[in-house]
Amino acid sequence: MVRLTESPPGPFFAALPPPLTDSAPSKSRDKTRSKLRRAKARLAVKEKRDPLHDPPPHKHLRHLVRGSKTAIHSNIELVKTRITAPGWVGLQGDRGGDRGVHTLEYFFGPKARRTGFTLVKAPPRNESRPVVDVDSRVYAVYGAIPDDDNFKTNVHDPAVQALETARQQMGPPSSHRRGEFVTLTGGQTHGNGRNAPSSVVNGVINSAIFLSLVTNEAFVRLAGFATGLFANWAPNVFNFYVDYMSDFYNKYPHLHRPFKNSIWSACTFNLGPRTYTLGHRDSSNLAFGWCAITALGNFDYMKGGHLILWDSKLILEFPPGCTILVPSAAIFHSNIAIAADETRYSFTQYTAGGLFRWVERGFKSESDYFAGLTAEEVEQEQLRGLQRAIEGAGMFSTLAELVEGD
Repeated sequence: MVRLTESPPGPFFAALPPPLTDSAPSKSRDKTRSKLRRAKARLAVKEKRDPLHDPPPHKHLRHLVRGSKTAIHSNIELVKTRITAPGWVGLQGDRGGDRGVHTLEYFFGPKARRTGFTLVKAPPRNESRPVVDVDSRVYAVYGAIPDDDNFKTNVHDPAVQALETARQQMGPPSSHRRGEFVTLTGGQTHGNGRNAPSSVVNGVINSAIFLSLVTNEAFVRLAGFATGLFANWAPNVFNFYVDYMSDFYNKYPHLHRPFKNSIWSACTFNLGPRTYTLGHRDSSNLAFGWCAITALGNFDYMKGGHLILWDSKLILEFPPGCTILVPSAAIFHSNIAIAADETRYSFTQYTAGGLFRWVERGFKSESDYFAGLTAEEVEQEQLRGLQRAIEGAGMFSTLAELVEGD
């Protein structure tokens, strides 16, 4: 079974050697050119690796061991999160939080209106921290910012510039369920009344803008990095994605994920210019799957932009360039507001629960699938749905399993 483990943040985002100058000695220029060729070759291999087919690198145990020592503990019971009876997607609704725009003062200080929340400081660079439930199961990951002084110049800033250019081409922000900012989505989806899986349809201009973003080297790197985090911290769930999505894309070879080096089937670019979400669940996503959220922009992350996990009562600092993985369909989440003169964007990757259900049903719609079942089989399937949610939560690894596993 294919498993892609976490890529070491440093080498994955390693800066290319500086440009040559005429004053550089000949031997130095040759050495620098050689480093440049090797760096480009390594990057090309990583960017072409398809997690559905290519063999994985070795497991990065040191990340797991170090991260397990600084795990963020919460009182949430993962098996009791809000999931629909069939077990594939999350429940809609505001239960567990609220949809208002909030600052930190809403939760902390003398004027706090919500209490019992814990403020979690951003981890040091090159250090990922798992978030665990009452059973020590890792249900979210606070991804590291690479320990590379050139990450901002080579990855973060080009990504921000690309998003700002895209935003200007798309027009002013509009209000929607998640907030008031410009969004651009692409990839495959299923559910919400669709008869069969399909690709998100954008107009000609927006399709061109989306293509420019998913082929941007900065986002290719960010997409692959998030996939590595997923594989390292939730290998069982990751393998579930590999199994089902391999079948899906083998069945529909004309469909393509936004990023070949990413496990997810869809992504959204939140173009701001001031992206902070209202409280919500991404209920259409796989209920026991992970969504990758990468924060980008120019804002004071100690004052705004935090990720609020309402069910867990955790508020995580969310610095520009940081990636956090969460079960976004099951957990109510939002952001702390940023200042009026700041900019914030985000890049999210996810897979619809309906795609997994479609594969499970033998590539049939719900009506066609149930039409072929007996009354007894229908009853068994309903019971199976309730069990699926429990099994899905059980696929998340405990800290001990991650550190002691093969």
